[in-house]
Amino acid sequence: CYALQDESSILYHEANALYWAKALLQMMYQFVDHAVEDTKVLPPFEIPRLRFVDAGLLFAYLDPSSIVNVTYLVEELIHTSSDDEFVKYIHNGNAAPCFLLDTKAEEIADFLAFTQHVQYIMTGGQVYISDYQGKLW
Repeated sequence: CYALQDESSILYHEANALYWAKALLQMMYQFVDHAVEDTKVLPPFEIPRLRFVDAGLLFAYLDPSSIVNVTYLVEELIHTSSDDEFVKYIHNGNAAPCFLLDTKAEEIADFLAFTQHVQYIMTGGQVYISDYQGKLW
């Protein structure tokens, strides 16, 4: 556990990173959609439509007139059943897609590696999302 001020700062940075990651993914989809619109021949594969979970900061007060007592980062619940698989597509320690046995998961991992290239180029080499994981749909 951290002191309230330290924990709030850490959670703020985490929420801010998610905000920017969503913006980078949206920028990449705008690029892809524009490229598809400009071509005469559609790509011979389906473009995965992926998203980040919704999240935000929750501030808890002892009473309405007091200062923040606790800060939480709350995220959308990802519903899974015993048949659902949570997949690590690209690890944050390596930009290469993870090796996956499922063909659909492999295609998504390859697409996510492509998104990294688009993000890197479109931001002038400043950033790209380095950690992709989620539920295989």
